[in-house]
Amino acid sequence: MAVESYQSQAEQLVKDYLLADTFVPYTSVIGGIFACKLVYDLTQLLSALYFKSYLSLSSIKRVEWNNRAISTVHAIFITAISLYLVFQSDLYADNEFSGYISYRSSSLSTSTLGASIGYFVADLVMIVWFYPSLGGLEYVIHHLLSASAIAYAMLTGEGQLYTFMILISETTTPVINLRWYLDTAGLKRSRAYLVNGVVIFLAWLVARILLFIYAFYHIYLHFDQVMEMQDFGKLLVFGVPLVLLVMNLVWFGKILKGLRKTLAKRQ
Repeated sequence: MAVESYQSQAEQLVKDYLLADTFVPYTSVIGGIFACKLVYDLTQLLSALYFKSYLSLSSIKRVEWNNRAISTVHAIFITAISLYLVFQSDLYADNEFSGYISYRSSSLSTSTLGASIGYFVADLVMIVWFYPSLGGLEYVIHHLLSASAIAYAMLTGEGQLYTFMILISETTTPVINLRWYLDTAGLKRSRAYLVNGVVIFLAWLVARILLFIYAFYHIYLHFDQVMEMQDFGKLLVFGVPLVLLVMNLVWFGKILKGLRKTLAKRQ
């Protein structure tokens, strides 16, 4: 009887708290922050054991090495779930019986956004703490805009579809981090470094330019539904992708310039 009583209490706790809509956002943010800490510590431990070049790095370089591991794990996680929610699940499918597409959300989508906020908060703290070693002002602006838009979508349930569309752009992060690792390991003149540059160019073109254009096209097709959102939500849906697109175009110009320089040296 005692066992059944404890089991009943545990089931009620899960139902009332762990599965409650108000509990999901906050725990997922905290979980995201702790996940970043875990990845940082594991990277530090494993790198010291298996990568000789890691031990020869300066302290700030080691911090960046670990920091890039965090961003890589987050990018893989958020890209996978974003692709599923946007293109595979029925959550955002064009179904007239499912309500406005700009108001749809689920426990999975909300908790995923919370975990992503946890990452952006943790990464922003590191960027500010070690400023400007881990990134300049453009990274601070990028993270603040991203975290604000994601937090609004998570807490209100508005515009989550477009938030996930933009988060798919994180697919470029692993290849960018790989380029840094190759450079740090002294492989800047290797074939892998050249192939990596081409992959970055293509990935950036698709995920950070063409995808943004598609997002604006989707907003245009569902303009009446988007306009039902709160004013701040509409500002984020229209404004944040636009600002990020401009930043992506500037960075794309730098990527193109760097690729041309690398190819010229190979001739």
